[in-house]
Amino acid sequence: MAIKLLGKNAMLTDIINDIKNYPGLTRKRNIYRATSLLAPVADFGLTIADFGEDAAVIQYKDEYLLLAAEGIWSGLIEANPYAAGKASVMPSVNDIYAMGGRPLAMVNVVGINDSRYYDEIMRGIQKGCEKFRVPMVGGHLHPDTREVSLSVAILGVAKKLLFSNNAREGQDLIFAVDLEGKGYQCKPVISWDTNSGKNSQQVLDRLEILPQLAEMSLCETAKDVSNGGLLGTIALLLETSRKGAFVDIDRIPKPQDFPIIDWLKAFLSYGFILCADKGKTQSIINRFADTKIVATVIGEVTASQQMIIACAGKEGILFDFENEAITGITSGIDVPGFSFG
Repeated sequence: MAIKLLGKNAMLTDIINDIKNYPGLTRKRNIYRATSLLAPVADFGLTIADFGEDAAVIQYKDEYLLLAAEGIWSGLIEANPYAAGKASVMPSVNDIYAMGGRPLAMVNVVGINDSRYYDEIMRGIQKGCEKFRVPMVGGHLHPDTREVSLSVAILGVAKKLLFSNNAREGQDLIFAVDLEGKGYQCKPVISWDTNSGKNSQQVLDRLEILPQLAEMSLCETAKDVSNGGLLGTIALLLETSRKGAFVDIDRIPKPQDFPIIDWLKAFLSYGFILCADKGKTQSIINRFADTKIVATVIGEVTASQQMIIACAGKEGILFDFENEAITGITSGIDVPGFSFG
């Protein structure tokens, strides 16, 4: 599918307001309270990375074990339990690759109060595991919960790591995305599906680029684009890195006929943000191109803690991390609107 660079019809103020109020980001305001209470027990000597990363990292001999968990939104489970089952596998796998690792195995926790959901959820999980060649080796079933729920955990291993808390001033922001896919396949979530229609080898060859970049010392910083959307994912990376960035919306590649506001919020089945030293950028772009992945420089990391976006010749501040927070994990800034409700 051809790259379509964004036109001047997208209004900067609309983008800023929409992203700042997007539930994929606002729902993360609850994280800080949990992590602050658990911080005293996050490391007993072997923890390399914990809260704020796509996966926790534990030192094990001369390698690193990666641990991540994913909870699926109940609205998706109720609307499309089969898609929810598949969706529990894909972002978990992406989290491991985004850290420079390779998945080893998964487990699940399912709460079912209506037997109609069970088979569809499990069929979706089965399909996802087959696609990504990751074994689902166990789990736990709650047969009498008040509402249906689905969570998974994944174990991976890495030789060299990619983090999301180590972006450096002056680095390029690279957006790598597969533009060969279909939109809105996982309603009610805004999504872009590039895995359906591809076999396992094609899917894994594209993901394998991430650990290879780490092992080749071409990149040290990456994050997968999931429920926070593209701009939200960049913002989360900047928040944990305590940096800012300039992002040019007009340079973002997107599929034709996909509305810009939706594209900036979409859950991408293959989409990654990477930070790279300028001398290594072209090598990274070329490596993605080998598997027909479009990788484009869309901005630059800055020393300020402001995320500035530009569109159609105008600029505006999307987030000012000296005065506001998304998760509050690294800043300690109170996140307004906190609740467990």
